[in-house]
Amino acid sequence: MTIYDAPINTLAGQPSSLKEYEGKALLLVNVASKCGLTPQYTGLEALQKEYEDRGFTVVGFPCNQFMGQEPGSAEEIQSFCSSTYGVTFPLFEKIDVNGENRHSIYEELTATKDADGEAGDITWNFEKFLVSPIGEVVGRFRPQVEPADPALVAAIEAYLPV
Repeated sequence: MTIYDAPINTLAGQPSSLKEYEGKALLLVNVASKCGLTPQYTGLEALQKEYEDRGFTVVGFPCNQFMGQEPGSAEEIQSFCSSTYGVTFPLFEKIDVNGENRHSIYEELTATKDADGEAGDITWNFEKFLVSPIGEVVGRFRPQVEPADPALVAAIEAYLPV
């Protein structure tokens, strides 16, 4: 199974997968609405706007595993993201990214090493994974790495057509 094949519901509860994003560079991010890092939504949306016409999209996965910082319903999450941060990138259902109920997408992602060679559990909200247009997980950026960080931007640009 590839990252594109794992079943996951949209935030609206419709059965889906990442299959429709095959052929695009993706930045997969576990997100939360009540976190000190929540303002990263602004930078993530800026990346979306900057690169969406070049075959890139941010994909958000709400997660409530870190101190209950994503307590809202799907409707509350969607409303908050669109009204507060103008989010246009896709958001999927609230999932677990760690533990025995970890979503299968995150089974693959957590095997990826970061710049320091560390793999394993997600450490906090807003951990970012870059997926190439052919579905390879090619980068892991810890939560404190801002969306505008030059290393993250360079990594994204390396997987976009010129």
